[in-house]
Amino acid sequence: MSISSYISDDIRQHIQAGSTLPANLTLVDLSRHYDVSITPVRHAIQSLVDEGYLRKLENRRIEVNPTKIGIGGLDEHAAPRPKRPSDWDEILLDEVMHASLSLAAVYLREGVLAEKHGVGRSIIRSALSRFAGAGLLEHVPRRGWRVHPVRLQDVEAFLAVREAMELLALDAARSRIRRSDVMELLEGEQHHALNDATHRYFIDRSHNRYIAAFFNQFVTRFYTKLLYYAAPEAEVVAEMTSEHVSFLQAILDGEWAGARDTLSRHIRGQKAVLQRILVGEGRRDGR
Repeated sequence: MSISSYISDDIRQHIQAGSTLPANLTLVDLSRHYDVSITPVRHAIQSLVDEGYLRKLENRRIEVNPTKIGIGGLDEHAAPRPKRPSDWDEILLDEVMHASLSLAAVYLREGVLAEKHGVGRSIIRSALSRFAGAGLLEHVPRRGWRVHPVRLQDVEAFLAVREAMELLALDAARSRIRRSDVMELLEGEQHHALNDATHRYFIDRSHNRYIAAFFNQFVTRFYTKLLYYAAPEAEVVAEMTSEHVSFLQAILDGEWAGARDTLSRHIRGQKAVLQRILVGEGRRDGR
């Protein structure tokens, strides 16, 4: 099942059961809920519109077709869907992220993780093997999976690559960015902290599969988790949200140079946020 089919099926069953939808019917909120880019959400919405479960209003908003509500389907109290492989990847990526904040190398053991999460060891092994392929850890026979402490120089190197890739994506996406999408993203920024839908949007619109692959890889997702873990303070969240708003407003105003400058400043500013948690753990550069 494709991700767009998964999304449309999930929403359809909620409508048929007459239960509350999993998120607001906007591209931003749905992409955030399903942890995907806007493109598969747009395809899912269009599919449900074609089937008559959703309706597009003149103001471009989406609403549920009331004639489809409660016509039968998923029991509201039915057992939840089983986790997808990507769900377990995210759960175990959390384990790797927390282990990387230790002062010394930490060994993750398959048996311990399997018991902790109530899942078979094969799922644990598969996920950790993929992480090893991405360079996040390494397997040591008879000892487990070794996670090395993350260093400030690792953060600096990653952010330098991320900045270059996002600027390239923004330039490539420029002719494909829709004003209505930007306005919806801007509206979403007002209500959600640490929103990554803005980044996902123009990366997706770049139509460059190599850039998309970089931002879908485990290394990028690892540093994103680390950033969110390191930035719980309200003032930090507010500042990052403000930078997103400024970036989107610059695009609406056609100020592309200003948008690029804001994007660069936003990414570079993440170093200071991450540095605090590394220093707070008693780290020093190069350790």
